[in-house]
Formats: sequence, C-alpha cells, structure tokens
Amino acid sequence: MQSNAKTVEEYISSLTAERAEAIKKVREVILKNLPPGYEENMNWGMISYEIPLSKFSDTYNKQPLGIVALASQKQHMSVYLMSIYADPKMEKWFTDEYKKSGKRMDIGKSCVRFRKLENLPLDLIGKAIAKSPSPDDYISFYKKSRGLRK
Repeated sequence: MQSNAKTVEEYISSLTAERAEAIKKVREVILKNLPPGYEENMNWGMISYEIPLSKFSDTYNKQPLGIVALASQKQHMSVYLMSIYADPKMEKWFTDEYKKSGKRMDIGKSCVRFRKLENLPLDLIGKAIAKSPSPDDYISFYKKSRGLRK
C-alpha cells in the first residue's frame, strides 16, 4: 500500500487514528535517535530517512541512500532498518535483543512488522537507530560494497 503523499504530515493525516498515533510515536523515536546528517523525506511511498543527493548522488538507482523508513501497509506497519541488514553483527545483536524483549518478532528481509504499537519494542528500535552509521560512514560502506573509488 504505497502512498502518494508529498509530505510527512500529509502521509500521517491519511491514516486511521490508531495507525497515525502509532506512526507518530515510532517517528518520534526515529528522530530522537537518528545520527545527524540524515534527512526525513517522503520516498518510495513512505517516510524515509536518507542521505540527501546533494551530499551523495552516486547511487546505483539515482535515489538517496536510505537508512531507515517507516510505513503503514495494508495488513501491518513497518520500520525498515537498513543498517541491521547490511551488518551481520548488527543483525545478530538486534535479533538477540528482540527475543529478550518478549515481543513477537515479525521480521522480513529489510523490515520489522507490527500491527499495534504495543507489539513493537520501541526502546530497541531506538537503540538500533542510534547504532546506525553516520552518513559519512554509510557512504564509505556503500562505495566499498559497490566497488566505487573513495
């Protein structure tokens, strides 16, 4: 379920009251823990936290490098945490900590799915986002993974 919203506010206002409240709470956690240098935008039909193209534009798809995204899908809501999927150590840490939270883990290829806010370990989401690389480190990682020059 992709949105055509042009702004974050428009996106949130298009949701049901329960979904809007959940997305707002997760968004607060993201903004509180996101390393400086990422920008919040609407991209891919969801709220996206990215390195602006003005800082780094040499991406394979000419889109900004995203580190986190937040979406309301048809059957669930999702937090996309690209850094935990790019780093096996981070992924192991995250899944181990998620299991300790006692919450039901519903993780896809690049997302954590939840149906209600109380099903999501918000503190862990915040910690994972805070462990995200700085934009400069993420760009270096991206270049190395793509075989690009420094």
